[in-house]
Amino acid sequence: MSKIKPRVFKGARDFLPEQMLHRERITDVMRKVFKKYGFSPIETPAIEYLDVLAGKYGEDADRLIYKLDYKPGTKDQAALHYDLTVPFSRVVAMNPDLTLPFKRYQIQPVWRADRPQPHQGRFREFYQCDIDAVGSKSMLIDAEMVAIAYEVLKTLGFTTFVIKINNRKILNGITQYAGLDSNMTQEVCRSIDKLDKMPWEEVEKELVEKQLPDAAIQKLGDLLTKNLSLESLAETLKNNSLAQEGISEINEIFGFLNELGVDSQHYTFDLSLARGLDYYTGPIFETKLKDQAHMGSLTGGGRYDQLIGMFTGKEMPAVGTTLGLDRIFTAMQQLGMLEPVKTSTKVLVAVFSKEEMKYSLQLASQLRTNQIATEVYPEPEKLKKQFAYADKKGIQFMAILGQTEIAENKLTIKDLSTGQQKMLDIQEAVKVINGEIGIEI
Repeated sequence: MSKIKPRVFKGARDFLPEQMLHRERITDVMRKVFKKYGFSPIETPAIEYLDVLAGKYGEDADRLIYKLDYKPGTKDQAALHYDLTVPFSRVVAMNPDLTLPFKRYQIQPVWRADRPQPHQGRFREFYQCDIDAVGSKSMLIDAEMVAIAYEVLKTLGFTTFVIKINNRKILNGITQYAGLDSNMTQEVCRSIDKLDKMPWEEVEKELVEKQLPDAAIQKLGDLLTKNLSLESLAETLKNNSLAQEGISEINEIFGFLNELGVDSQHYTFDLSLARGLDYYTGPIFETKLKDQAHMGSLTGGGRYDQLIGMFTGKEMPAVGTTLGLDRIFTAMQQLGMLEPVKTSTKVLVAVFSKEEMKYSLQLASQLRTNQIATEVYPEPEKLKKQFAYADKKGIQFMAILGQTEIAENKLTIKDLSTGQQKMLDIQEAVKVINGEIGIEI
């Protein structure tokens, strides 16, 4: 029998329980917050027709789509979805009777033929946790996207994050201000978006290589290197109606964020934020960690009022953001925010003999009825071996049923973290396991 070398595809990963338990907790936090704001779950196929995905993200991103070797070159050619926003737009177009505004969340893996950078939380297969709302132009919806990202990160324990906010209308406006045609906005945005990774001088070189006029580059540099406030920018661009519209929208979002109780230390206007995807049309937002610059964005999104129109033929306002599970998980690992955990089991019930196993099973059933995660050791072994199993797996409590305990309808509960133990009735044992009382009663 030939042997196949086991290996994982580059840019993908296995997750063992010690990782998955943390990842489940993170997504549980997200789901609770999403639902608090009225978002409902949907799911879409991993496979989409290539023409549904292609031409929606921009030239650079389109190259990263994983195309499948299925009827290549025909209208039936398929690909793995690159993100969840375009599939969501397709869903909206195919379901015209949805109650608007329609607010959905979606947690699924996506695939990109990108260069893996594990230290930055960048992989070829990764999870996106998306929220989107379609059918409203209100900036309240945009503000909710920021508020949700803020609440999730605060709940998970992050303290040094900042949500950067800008507006594509402002970027379009400064392109006009620089004397460039509007069709140059995407090229300008792709370069500006690199300012968080490189100094202006490097971005300037890129703009020169794109053959932008020197005067235009000078004007862009004057704006982007001065860290202008919204008020200063509004004065500088007072004759540009498109930029003024974008500035007004951001001011409206800031007002809503204040009313929603979002701490102003955790969000800011940032003119250099551009986000590279072509489909954004209004406010855009992205979350960075102040002390983890290499990590990239933990969350990111914006308004895309024209994307759904590619499927329906008419404009439909929409806005969304994604919370990157893999970026967040990697950041929490690097910041030491994850306590070691190997199992969700709270109690291991020992087994002394085949004859007494029925009592162990009855006890396990009682503990599970009280919502306590419980394992029964599957066969009678020496207690030393059963204790060693519990200790190695990180199970905190052992429940022991010997002849004395069975006769008195009690159990001995042992806390392996302290070494303390005591014989108790089931109600007292439940309170000890749940941390309601100490083991010394």
